[in-house]
Amino acid sequence: MSPILVRPVREQLEHDRVIRLLQAKLKRKHEVAINVGDDQTAGIKIGPGQMFPDLVLSSTDKAHRIEGLIEVETGESVNHLEAMAQWAHFGRSRVAFHLYVPAAAVDIARRLCLENDVSVSEIWSYHSLGDQTRFTLVAKVAQKPAPRLAPASTGDGGKPAAKGANGKPNGAPRPKAPAAKPAAKAKARPKPVVKAKAAVKKKRR
Repeated sequence: MSPILVRPVREQLEHDRVIRLLQAKLKRKHEVAINVGDDQTAGIKIGPGQMFPDLVLSSTDKAHRIEGLIEVETGESVNHLEAMAQWAHFGRSRVAFHLYVPAAAVDIARRLCLENDVSVSEIWSYHSLGDQTRFTLVAKVAQKPAPRLAPASTGDGGKPAAKGANGKPNGAPRPKAPAAKPAAKAKARPKPVVKAKAAVKKKRR
């Protein structure tokens, strides 16, 4: 039970029942430890303190690595204080954090996660029909792509140089233009030659 919340008896019974249903459902793939009611038997260290989520999922091998945390909420506990005191801390752990809320509280839970920057891996809804309880996945964070190798540093703080229209980085040394050919003065006929030709024509006449 959350240290800041005292649930009505009916909601507390429903909360503990959902925890036991999840324990039975998930024990096929994980070792499942639970904290029901006032019990605090499965604690994890998050930051400087010790916390007790409703379910702690561990691997079934000898290492018993913690693989996930689950927090089950009821109508009364889907609120801003609970999000800050519980969800935000569970979201900072290095394992997946799954949040289970009543079907009617899904939209509120989404908004609280956004407002409090809660890193939740999955949000599930649950609702009961007689003796049956159904669980529905309503939100799942996509897997992040593998990080790519960083480009070589360009000496400007590690930012890659922007590329120009030709596909080459801007600021790269451009190839030197070929030396300009000397003015083609030799091709132009000097004026004295033209005058000389004119003088020759006059003599022939």
